[in-house]
Amino acid sequence: MSEQVHATRFEDLPAELPVFPLSGVLLLPRGRLPLNIFEPRYLAMTKDALAPPRLIGMIQPTDPANERDADATPELYRIGCAGRVIAFSETEDGRFLMTLTGVCRFEIDAELPMRSGYRRVRPRWDRFRSDLVPDEAAVDRKALFQSLKPYFDARGLKADWDQVDKTGDERLVAMLSMICPFAPPEKQALLEAKDLPARADILRGLLEMALATPPEAPAAELRKH
Repeated sequence: MSEQVHATRFEDLPAELPVFPLSGVLLLPRGRLPLNIFEPRYLAMTKDALAPPRLIGMIQPTDPANERDADATPELYRIGCAGRVIAFSETEDGRFLMTLTGVCRFEIDAELPMRSGYRRVRPRWDRFRSDLVPDEAAVDRKALFQSLKPYFDARGLKADWDQVDKTGDERLVAMLSMICPFAPPEKQALLEAKDLPARADILRGLLEMALATPPEAPAAELRKH
């Protein structure tokens, strides 16, 4: 397995971008997302994306019902997040295992003709130029943890709270936003938040709303990321 990470300049962001529509899957700038690729169209996409700048756009379909249908082209949300391939390996049965690290959000300007069965867009990056540098704005961690810990307790989730306490604000909010089993529209709201404090406020609100409803997902464990 290979892994490389380097900074991206705004002027190096591409004019065309392959997109991987997945409902309920969220990628945020500097977040890390593991993917298991097995469909032929996305195997082709991954092969093409291994060439520089090694970017893939993660985006949600507005209607996930037919996202797995190779003949369907479901409508997409207008905003997604581009991730750089930082780790890649191939399995004996022909699957690709890779990890993306979030680089910059984008807005779809236009959809381009498909290539090898996968979708491509012309992205607009300007609105999210600030994504290329870490967001160091302050987050009300005390308020966040007042919702987070009861949420974990209510769902039988486990966490290394000492490690969580040591995690920086941006990384913590990104990690929680990505791994918590929120509904696709809620994931989209987290993605489209204007900045880190706004995303933390949305996250806290979703945790509090979830506490008022019975858990639907099985217990899991929050591991060190």
